[in-house]
Amino acid sequence: MSEEQKKQLEQQLWNIANTLRGKMNADEFRDYILGFIFFKYLSEKMELYADSILEQDDLKFREINENSEDGKEYIDAIREEALDKLGYFLKPNELFSVIAEKGSSTSTATSSNFIIEDLQKILINIQQSTMGTESEDDFDNLFEDMDLNSTKLGKTPDARNEIISKVLFHLDQIDFELNDTELDVLGDAYEYLIGQFASGAGKKAGEFYTPQEVSKVLAKIVTTGKTKLKSVYDPTCGSGSLLLRVAKEVGEVSDFYGQEMNRTTYNLARMNMILHDVHYRQFDIRQEDTLERPQHLDKQFEAIVANPPFSAQWSANPLFTSDDRFSQYGKLAPSSKADFAFVQHMIYHLADNGTMAIVLPHGVLFRGAAEQHIRRYLIEDRNYLDAVIGLPANIFYGTSIPTCILVFKKCRENPDDILFIDASQHFEKQKTQNYLRDQHIDKIIDTYRNRLEEEKYSRKALLSEIAENDYNLNIPRYVDTFEEEAKIDVNVVAEEIQALDLKMKEVDALLASFCSELNIKTPF
Repeated sequence: MSEEQKKQLEQQLWNIANTLRGKMNADEFRDYILGFIFFKYLSEKMELYADSILEQDDLKFREINENSEDGKEYIDAIREEALDKLGYFLKPNELFSVIAEKGSSTSTATSSNFIIEDLQKILINIQQSTMGTESEDDFDNLFEDMDLNSTKLGKTPDARNEIISKVLFHLDQIDFELNDTELDVLGDAYEYLIGQFASGAGKKAGEFYTPQEVSKVLAKIVTTGKTKLKSVYDPTCGSGSLLLRVAKEVGEVSDFYGQEMNRTTYNLARMNMILHDVHYRQFDIRQEDTLERPQHLDKQFEAIVANPPFSAQWSANPLFTSDDRFSQYGKLAPSSKADFAFVQHMIYHLADNGTMAIVLPHGVLFRGAAEQHIRRYLIEDRNYLDAVIGLPANIFYGTSIPTCILVFKKCRENPDDILFIDASQHFEKQKTQNYLRDQHIDKIIDTYRNRLEEEKYSRKALLSEIAENDYNLNIPRYVDTFEEEAKIDVNVVAEEIQALDLKMKEVDALLASFCSELNIKTPF
């Protein structure tokens, strides 16, 4: 698929999504359109897999008579294989194209093309097909945010049926090319849609989406020197896009782990994993508050990435001082700012051969009290901090504050210094949002990987210098970006003022002569 065809597909999907907009906000119609796309994906994946099984019998899945004895035998056999391979099962009459065709029927009998009840049952059946299997947790309540009887879709059942039928019909016309294993057309399109929804979601966007340019930077950092990863973890995984971005940077990721507090976003993350063809046995996404109720305490990970909520509140319960994640530091992050609590949590999970990269507000670099104490411990006692990267302001949806990336390693190749990169002035402006172009990303990554020093952009600061600065990591202390103003020649300025004064006198005299000729008073 060419780049032009890809853009056409993305625009096509966005147009279909807007069919649902009505009076719904971005969050709401996002959940419906992404849910419908996911259902189409599951359906097509199911049909392709079933057809491959039936190929030796010269049969097609949708041609099976489900009511015949032979048909029932085929269905039972395929169900068993599909639950092991795909993690779910759909019957031939539950396929997306079948329900879409029924909804678009031109029959005058209303009952023949009313599909809401059938569709609701199918979505429930998908979940129920997994009960008692390994994939049960991955499909549990996956479609709970799709209330097909919501009045937001239409005031009457017929109105709701009409809009849903229209959306399914248009989606059914699109070929996602799932039979081409070299392409990830649908995965890319899904990411595009999530990004589009984020751009219109205001402050809520940060709850589920990290801009792709920032994701690339984080992913490239944690995969430096690696061609495959045993595991990648995101403790605030949102829609899962950041985890999937890491996978694009290496040849293979064995296992994906994540935790997400928001239930709707958690559902979106699981859909995103499955839709990107990550096998249900390869991902473990949990729904809970990461700091208060961590779900993967027994594991360490080779790569960790995160874009946690900036300066979020947390309990900072004194009981956490005996929690292995925080106990060694002697102090907890303040309850009003959980930034370093996330850092401590991630450090605990980081494998000895791993790298972690986290996006945080600039305040973590210089704030005092407990945060200064934690910074000092991480640098002086543990020497885990590898790099500090300053990003431009206004590149995240919903906030214009400047941010930074902190990179940590437990076994650093360069233990004598910390690399500071000031990329804050290297960006492209687009309408009201700033973004990083490929050359900006490449410059950051090349500088990080080769630990390059460049005037007004990057510098390696010795640990002794950082200690002298009392562990204040504010980037301008280490990377001098001061631009000296051009010198002003006062004599030249004086001559220019004198010349202007003479010119004004000439203009005044000319104006006075005109006023005299017209026999009117001069204005001065």
